[in-house]
This record gives sequence, structure tokens and C-alpha cells, in this order.
Amino acid sequence: MPSPVTDSAGPGLTAALPSRVTFDRAPEVLERCAEQLSGGAREIDLSACQDFDSSLLGILLELRRRASTSGTTFRLIAPPANLRKLAELYGVDRLLFETHEPA
Repeated sequence: MPSPVTDSAGPGLTAALPSRVTFDRAPEVLERCAEQLSGGAREIDLSACQDFDSSLLGILLELRRRASTSGTTFRLIAPPANLRKLAELYGVDRLLFETHEPA
């Protein structure tokens, strides 16, 4: 099974999430992405995410919480439109997406 998070832009730059992020893979994706962020990544590439459920929102919210606790930040790259809609439905879009982040 391929790694659920890959380093797509060189060591410590961008964590890329897989195409499938669902409840069954959420703990693995969360921990691997958290490792990437603690290792210096400051971007999470969501462009490959096509098959996801609300677990992806939970992962991103937890990563935001951890980053805030540690005094760091990260940027979400290429979030799918459906993820933005799901975040809006759950009322967490403003917690996840900056108004200046491109769709």
C-alpha cells in the first residue's frame, strides 16, 4: 500500500494527501501528515483528493489545532470544490480556508 502522505516538493516542503481519505484511513493519514508538518512542511497539497468523506475535515481541523498549539502554520493547496462545500455545510470553512486561498 502506498504511503498515505507523500513529500511532493522535496524534503520538508509539501505534504501531499492521497486520492482516497476516508474514515478507515484517517488515523494513518493524520499521523503521517502530522509527521510531515513537524518535519518542516508548510503546505498540504489536496489536489489528488477525490474520494473523501468528512474524515478529511477532521484531519485538517486536527492539523490546524496542532499547528496552532505549536505556533506554526500551513497552507492548503488546491482544495477540491467539494471539500470546500462540505466544510461550508459543517460550518468549518472559515477555520480551514483563508479567504485569499485560491479555490
